[in-house]
Amino acid sequence: MHDAAPTPAWVLLAYLVSGICFILALRGLSSPESSRRGNRAGMLGMAIAVGTTLAVHEIASLLEIVIAIAIGGAIGLITARRIQMTAMPQLVAAFHSLVGLAAVLVGAAAYLNPSAFGITDAAGDILQVSRVEMGLGVAIGAITFSGSVIAFLKLNGNMSGAPILLPARHVINLGLIAAILALIAYFLTDQSPWVFFTVMALSFAIGFLLIIPIGGADMPVVISMLNSYSGWAAAAMGFTLHNSAMIITGALVGSSGAILSYIMCRAMNRSFISVIAGGFGTDSSGGGDAQAIDRPWKRGSAEDAAFLMAQADQVIIVPGYGMAVSQAQHALREMGDMLKEQGVRVKYAIHPVAGRMPGHMNVLLAEANVPYDEVFELEDINSEFAQTDVAFVIGANDVTNPAAKTDKSSPIYGMPVLDVEKARTVLFVKRSMGGVGYAGVDNELFYRDNTMMLLSDAKKMVEEIVKALN
Repeated sequence: MHDAAPTPAWVLLAYLVSGICFILALRGLSSPESSRRGNRAGMLGMAIAVGTTLAVHEIASLLEIVIAIAIGGAIGLITARRIQMTAMPQLVAAFHSLVGLAAVLVGAAAYLNPSAFGITDAAGDILQVSRVEMGLGVAIGAITFSGSVIAFLKLNGNMSGAPILLPARHVINLGLIAAILALIAYFLTDQSPWVFFTVMALSFAIGFLLIIPIGGADMPVVISMLNSYSGWAAAAMGFTLHNSAMIITGALVGSSGAILSYIMCRAMNRSFISVIAGGFGTDSSGGGDAQAIDRPWKRGSAEDAAFLMAQADQVIIVPGYGMAVSQAQHALREMGDMLKEQGVRVKYAIHPVAGRMPGHMNVLLAEANVPYDEVFELEDINSEFAQTDVAFVIGANDVTNPAAKTDKSSPIYGMPVLDVEKARTVLFVKRSMGGVGYAGVDNELFYRDNTMMLLSDAKKMVEEIVKALN
């Protein structure tokens, strides 16, 4: 902790309590049933940490603090009320960018006025250990900020979801990373402004260059990866600020984000390095440029779907991003309730990377008050498709494509997928036969003998099925 004044025992105890609250928050968020309790624990921990920090540091006057909290709280409240659930992925990316930018600004403030942070030696120079913390914190924060901005633009449709592959991008990226690390090492011997601000500029650049080549299919991994980066940036700044709560919180966020990235990569049969290297397959990834296969397929109606599901013993519903776009989750829950009233067992199958961010489908179903005990992850429900009468796929594509198991030339080969093709009948809700998934490949499930295509907006189709069930 450098040569700073001893921290009072009650402050350390308060930070310990806040750290325990953060751990309980992560534990609570591991299950839908306990997620609300986890959120409350996290809020309590943050309140304790912020309150303690404000009590022991003369950062600003009470009025200034209250004004800042009021402004930030108002922005957060308005954003939370107005944001659509379909826009949650880009909102998360935007929040990550703010965390990264905050780390950069704190690092810059500490560099410009190190004595105020207690990180100088007797000669007035910045302590060497603080230079390492500062350099790494600013570098990770800048990468998080610029990378999150690109992720936001891709998710929000302001930039193409297809990979933008620059010539010699791997050489450029490796060169920039090596330059950043070399400059941080040089910063130990020379604290000149040009060294510090060059590290910052190069880090902003590498953030852009790392995310631009990544296609839409890999966005769930990108979101969790940027979450991890934001945590490590906060932890590094915690050392600079001598703040135990920031160190604990940053380490928890960084490590949990890294674990989640690993889980996402396993769910896609990808390596973390292959994602960072640039997208699902290089030339065909994420842009949806591939053409649909010209093969015979069967078209059905809402009445056909209602009849088949009403006669079934079990229906498994597979939601995807198409459901999110059309906001069909409430109508879907109504359809499920009606089927259960008619004696049909209804379950929901969730693929880990369905949607645009980890847990996207779970959040949408929870919003529609779908019972938690009806929602199952891939590994828990995949074996049931073979004994299921109807698999109702609504807006999911790549995560149901049998080519992942059979076609070694496919860019999604080896990715674990939901075995919906094993159901007696597959009802597939899709806007048209002309589009493909984020991975840029057509889904051969469309052309199976047991598949019936329901071509329509997802919400409109489900509402028509509900009417037919009535």
